Amino acid sequence: MKKHIIFLCTLFLLTTTFSQEKPAAFKDGEWLRYKMSYSGFLRAGTAVLEVKETNLKGKKVFYTKGSGWTTGLIKWFFKVDDVYESYFAKDTIKPYLFKRKIDEGGYKKHRNTTFNHQTKEAFVQDFIHKKDTLIPFRNVQDMLSSFYYLRNQDVNHLKEGDEFAIDMFLDSQVYPFKLRYLGKEMLQTKFGKIATLIFRPLVQSGRIFKAEESVTIWITNDDNKIPIKMKASLAVGSLQAELESYKGLANSFKVVFNE
Repeated sequence: MKKHIIFLCTLFLLTTTFSQEKPAAFKDGEWLRYKMSYSGFLRAGTAVLEVKETNLKGKKVFYTKGSGWTTGLIKWFFKVDDVYESYFAKDTIKPYLFKRKIDEGGYKKHRNTTFNHQTKEAFVQDFIHKKDTLIPFRNVQDMLSSFYYLRNQDVNHLKEGDEFAIDMFLDSQVYPFKLRYLGKEMLQTKFGKIATLIFRPLVQSGRIFKAEESVTIWITNDDNKIPIKMKASLAVGSLQAELESYKGLANSFKVVFNE
């Protein structure tokens, strides 16, 4: 179980949904922190997402960073320290550079991927195995740019059962990624009651999850479209993620009721 905690953190970060194209769902300075709990009571880890404006080879881009690490008792059994970074175009959100550096209980990966949208090739540098690879692609997002790309899409005409798909580039491969819209819910959170949209990513059953549809995501039904809660049924136990703190949102965070 423990070695899959950060995998689930990453899944949570990816399975946000779609917001209106205008106003923008995020901006420079956005910062989100999530707490991960195992079986509803044991704190398992922390995940942080942040956005900054910067320049990359003369281009104005968004720089985003996702960090995940184990905490508390879990850390003593399985220490994890993962960092993901993405540089993408401010207007189209096309990824230019993706960096992945992870250490999960001694299992390590350190790769940089540079996307050339003219030649449709991704240049993958593997620093641990000292190997460089060119991989062809069509229209892809990296692990982090997927999160922000999807947040800027339109949800006005969604119906229950609608599915959305993108191609995600990770570890020298292109993976199809789907979300199914389930409906709306007024969710009680630490901040108060929040209007949310519910989505379910279609995941592979067996090794980690009990079934293909074992993960549920609650997204704020406002112009920010940030994931506020995730619940996953594992082969053993369950994992839950909740928004713990935030700052620098592009739009107002609508709390319907706060006791």
